[in-house]
Amino acid sequence: MRIVIGALLGAASILAIGQAAAATKLTIATVNNGDMVRMQSLTDDFKAKNPDIDLEWVTLEENTLRQKVTTDIATKAGQFDVLTIGTYEVPIWAKKGWLVPLDNLGANYDVDDLLPPIRAGLSLDGKLYAAPFYGESSMVMYRKDLFDKAGLKMPEQPTWDFVADAAKKITDKDNGVYGICLRGKAGWGENMAFLTAMSNSFGARWFDEKWQPQFDQPEWKNTLNFYVNLMKEAGPPGAASNGFNENLALFNSGKCGMWIDATVAASFVTNPKDSKVADKVGFALAPNTGLGKNANWLWAWSLAVPAGSKKADAAEKFISWATSKDYLNLVASKEGWANVPPGTRASLYANPEYQKAAPFAKMTLDSINSADPNHPTVKPVPYTGVQFVAIPEFQGLGTAVGQQFSAALAGSSTVDAALAAAQATATREMTKAGYIK
Repeated sequence: MRIVIGALLGAASILAIGQAAAATKLTIATVNNGDMVRMQSLTDDFKAKNPDIDLEWVTLEENTLRQKVTTDIATKAGQFDVLTIGTYEVPIWAKKGWLVPLDNLGANYDVDDLLPPIRAGLSLDGKLYAAPFYGESSMVMYRKDLFDKAGLKMPEQPTWDFVADAAKKITDKDNGVYGICLRGKAGWGENMAFLTAMSNSFGARWFDEKWQPQFDQPEWKNTLNFYVNLMKEAGPPGAASNGFNENLALFNSGKCGMWIDATVAASFVTNPKDSKVADKVGFALAPNTGLGKNANWLWAWSLAVPAGSKKADAAEKFISWATSKDYLNLVASKEGWANVPPGTRASLYANPEYQKAAPFAKMTLDSINSADPNHPTVKPVPYTGVQFVAIPEFQGLGTAVGQQFSAALAGSSTVDAALAAAQATATREMTKAGYIK
């Protein structure tokens, strides 16, 4: 009898080990933004539907994520099964053969429901290479109470001059309230996302039609001078260290009168759980200078599968779950419609429940639809991309220029010196890469 029981127990152990071994473990690299953190807390739903797939998370700050993911895919290290990447990387990496086309997202996925500008930015030759977790443009978020107190009314399409004047009028440094918070942290996707979009509205461009860098032109000097002076007069101390998350924390704690940044922040600044000023926030389109371009960008944090992955099928199952209509419904059921990841699906913006819960919905959609990656600047350019230049070299070059501009904001360099250094760096890198003959 003991022998039989022992044999049965042994067989059960072997079966259990076999079942455990059969589970596929996906390692997912993602950014430490609020929507992604929320996704991790909801993955019991995915596990219930896919008990044979285990999830391991690597959650990183934005600049660190970009560096690690780029190194991993370029060296074919295979550390990650699902990558969180953006509109900049997807077409470039797809062209290099580094990403798996997402052909198996399931019959109910409804890829045609994806917003056209977002879908186009994540496709190459008509094939989708990443699925958008959330999409965004940028806009002005402002404190209606501070505007009322100062006798100001925010236009739907403000100019930069109006923004600067308002920022100075609502600054109250004695009480720790600063008129405006803007990105200063160096990085091609941090301060340079903001400053490139801003420069478009000032008539500047990274390169002319012959790929000659343009940082020695007056439009860039006007942009950077305006930004540095505005932040000195009406910005918070230590702004050169602030990126998206730092400014979000400042705004939510009541320290910023205005914040110009990603439309995705709207659900956080209006959520009473997160924001002390949730019931006081208004929205407007990103500013302009009357030249025909607003300072709004176009981006989608998206999920992709690196080429050569041995777990592509499981990875696509996870991506389909995380970027589906059902996931939006799941978030809505747990957190309310205002907190679903925005900017990806037309059906969300047609949903009366979402429109009612999200006062920022129309402004977000208008901002996304008005961004034009194919004609991002006032003057003609040889590149696409609104807040980035869609060439492989931009990742390193954008960060190098961002470091110069962050130094100008911190006061450790002058605007003129920062622009001269940017011009020299860009000229050297573009010559080395063969763009300049």
